[in-house]
Amino acid sequence: MLKTFQSTSDKQEILQRLRAVRPNSERRWGKMTSHQMLCHLSDSYRMFMGIKKVKPEPVPYPRPLLKFVALWVPVPWPHGFKSVPELDQQKAGTPPLQFEADRRDLQNLIERFTHRPRDFEHQPHPHFGQLSEKAWMRLGYLHADHHLRQFGA
Repeated sequence: MLKTFQSTSDKQEILQRLRAVRPNSERRWGKMTSHQMLCHLSDSYRMFMGIKKVKPEPVPYPRPLLKFVALWVPVPWPHGFKSVPELDQQKAGTPPLQFEADRRDLQNLIERFTHRPRDFEHQPHPHFGQLSEKAWMRLGYLHADHHLRQFGA
């Protein structure tokens, strides 16, 4: 069964793993610190909910193919996929401030993202375009899972 934020247990798993991340958690790949990762994920949920505006990005493959493979083929995401500048803490992303406050902010954003009825409108994803509710819930899980694995959580 593919994991998704449509499942309460899958959401609780992500929130539990998020509590395991520490300011000194070592990354397994990439350049972000664990604190930058918290802010990166928060920015992504802000983007998913239309709070943070992000421009569409060119992609090397047809969007429907990229979206299908990224969301529905059960393999781990590759490392090193470039983020849009608005979600990159070295560029225009939200800078880390206080670790525990930033973690709470992320937890609250995940709760809001998964709460029904929804109190926000999704904007198109910069790489995948328009997504269904089912796809958004799958993406919300996968993106968090990817970066939590990056820090061994």
